[in-house]
Amino acid sequence: MKWNRYTVKTTTQAEDILVSAFADIGIEGVEIEDNQPLSEEDIARMFVDIPPQYGTDDGTALLHFYLDPETDNEAVLEKAREVLAETAQFVDIGEGTITASETEDTDWINNWKEYFHTFSVDDILVVPSWEEVPEDSGSRMVLRIDPGTAFGTGMHETTQLCIRQLKKHVRPGCRLLDVGTGSGILGIVAVKLGAEHVLGTDLDPCTVPAVAENKEANGIPAESFDLILGNLTDDPDTQATVGEDRYDLVTSNILADVLIPMAPVVYRTLKKGGVWITSGILDYRAKDVEAAMKAAGFIPEETCFQGEWACVTARKG
Repeated sequence: MKWNRYTVKTTTQAEDILVSAFADIGIEGVEIEDNQPLSEEDIARMFVDIPPQYGTDDGTALLHFYLDPETDNEAVLEKAREVLAETAQFVDIGEGTITASETEDTDWINNWKEYFHTFSVDDILVVPSWEEVPEDSGSRMVLRIDPGTAFGTGMHETTQLCIRQLKKHVRPGCRLLDVGTGSGILGIVAVKLGAEHVLGTDLDPCTVPAVAENKEANGIPAESFDLILGNLTDDPDTQATVGEDRYDLVTSNILADVLIPMAPVVYRTLKKGGVWITSGILDYRAKDVEAAMKAAGFIPEETCFQGEWACVTARKG
């Protein structure tokens, strides 16, 4: 079959923000086309025998995504236009135009595998299923992660920031709530670090097979990691299932505009003294998240930065 292909013309400054925001409205598998030079580290982990070729970096970027022509494309595009308008209020998105074309049904969902190879997050080794664990892995923790169509491989700065906080705060036998589970990487890391149980929540049905496959690949017992679909911020059924005063840790790698209204709800889910680890926050929005945390009763303890992203960790007072 043929797919409808849509291209957003934007800027390199806005591309990561837009990809994350598009994922929140159900647009998956966004391709980024720009001329930003890669670092030596990026080249080492993304390319094998393929020398990178660059044009002139003029600061522009093209974001390509695909929609089934039998679905309501216009409803998705309207949400995409709203995302562009909202993002334009705080970052230069360039033209911000969306153009349409048609493409054959190729295996575009899996083509990214050509560029996703084994890499490290400090002493944790992330290995996709189609590669072997390196012989020199030693005593490092090994994560087998395939994102499928769910967000979260560990390559993004926000995920790495959360992983580092989990290493600081997970204690044997603790209970974790992971809001916005995606591929399940944070919950899997928590169990491997000694957490007794993880409950994940997400809005995207794609997380269900992604989490199940990644749990199996990492030998995570079924009873150690449960997943529900629902919106914790405003869905009473989801809130009832999650419960109150149950968790030692909550992780939320989402976006500042989602985290801020979520703060009072997360506060109720945590035990006294429990810790909330948040990321997906643009660096200049960290203060806004800290303020929302304080208003809900949290005590912000640490704010870390990587690239243009921030991770704010707070404790329930």
